[in-house]
Amino acid sequence: MNQTKEAQRAELHRTIWRIANDLRGSVDGWDFKTYVLGLLFYRFISENLTAYLNEIEREAGDPDFDYAALDDTTAHIGRKDTVGEKGFFILPSELFVNVRKRAASDANLNETLERIFKNIEGSAIGTASERGFKGLFDDLDINSAKLGQTVAKRNEKLVKLLNAIGDLDLGDFSSHTIDAFGDAYEYLMQMYASSAGKSGGEYYTPQEVSELLARITVVGKKSVNKVYDPACGSGSLLLKFAKVLGKDNVNKGFFGQEINLTTYNLARINMFLHDINYEKFDLACGDTLTDPAHWDEEPFEAIVSNPPYSTKWAGDANPLLINDARYSPAGVLAPKSKADLAFTMHMLSWLAENGTAAVVEFPGVLYRGGAEQKIRKYLLDNNYIDTVIQLPPDLFFGTTIATCILVLKKSKSDNSVLFIDASAEFVRGGNKNKLTADNQQRILDAFTTRQPDDHFAKLVPYEDIAANDYNIAVSSYVEQRDTRQAVDITALNAEIARIVEHQAELRSKIDAIVADLER
Repeated sequence: MNQTKEAQRAELHRTIWRIANDLRGSVDGWDFKTYVLGLLFYRFISENLTAYLNEIEREAGDPDFDYAALDDTTAHIGRKDTVGEKGFFILPSELFVNVRKRAASDANLNETLERIFKNIEGSAIGTASERGFKGLFDDLDINSAKLGQTVAKRNEKLVKLLNAIGDLDLGDFSSHTIDAFGDAYEYLMQMYASSAGKSGGEYYTPQEVSELLARITVVGKKSVNKVYDPACGSGSLLLKFAKVLGKDNVNKGFFGQEINLTTYNLARINMFLHDINYEKFDLACGDTLTDPAHWDEEPFEAIVSNPPYSTKWAGDANPLLINDARYSPAGVLAPKSKADLAFTMHMLSWLAENGTAAVVEFPGVLYRGGAEQKIRKYLLDNNYIDTVIQLPPDLFFGTTIATCILVLKKSKSDNSVLFIDASAEFVRGGNKNKLTADNQQRILDAFTTRQPDDHFAKLVPYEDIAANDYNIAVSSYVEQRDTRQAVDITALNAEIARIVEHQAELRSKIDAIVADLER
């Protein structure tokens, strides 16, 4: 049964990727994803709403009710109640399935879709869901010349997209479709990030790394109050909590902030596609380091993040930041050219006393001097660093560097730091390394037991780290396995002598053959 499901999933992935490549034409893949994912989302919310209203009416005694077949005037009567429950409203004539039916004969398809997207966003205005839907379709530029030089060409491309996405076999919405939509999104994001290089990869964390981070922060817990990512990208990290714990066990929801507007919109779409409704997530667009959006929501019990590596920020060029409650305890700001530990300090500040933060770090922050060393000293002196995990190289899209995971806690039971060298925990898959389920489990077991394991895990007292200038590079504490082979010099010399003797013998024979030929 599982093999059949996996085979169907693999076939769906192949189909999605073929569609994405066949239809994009001259549009760059990373840009074209907006159209594929945007229309996938349009189909999702159309079917989501239809399934919801059909279930209500059929339970009320109308077994043949089909919202997609209802006239707009009748449907409009229930608009207010529907928005109150679902957060949005779509007229039957504006559902994906009905627009698709008319698409080929609609000479103004671009205008039709533009109007519908505005209507969907507009349905939430003035309600609790307004923030969740506002600007959600802004990046889906139906009139972009990238789609075609003329309206007719653009509409032709849109018809093909609607048909291709409408033909995807995503199953029965009431049972499996939610998984299928979310899975399709994740697959597309991974493939686009893989093919886009740095321009796309920086906004996407591979699923297996996301899962490891989420699992680290919830060890021993079956539920958490709320989860947070201050550099949430497309939201894949946050959504791993829905898989690891179940979305209903993230009691107060999913919180995050993203500086890139397009990626922020994708993150919100990703939430909906994973059936996280507007009241269960609060994502914001902006610069977390200088303008954080969730002051009223902290602290958070689980924080995960893969912030941009060594990105620039205001730092000490902004005189107000040294007095910011998030940074002031360390007495120094992260360098202007390397914001890594500014993100770390921000996360620590917003971490609950019983919480755990797991953050992917650029390796330099573990050992560089100057301001970063002073921040590490603050973190270690106050016993906030729980674990440092060295990851394998070439896991992430857009970079081949070997990153690490820094685990922070505010309520540790001892003052030691656990160092785990997981640099060899990977398999090669395609053109990237991957963490398998077994790789993840070995790391988690070491993290949970905190027991020494030769060449893999070591618990180091605070005093030893302080004596080592607050260097927390894993290689400074976990001894590498010696893979060198012992060599018997006497036997090696004898073998060399034998080879030389044999070489001389062969040369004599060759000389004899040459002399014979010359005669």
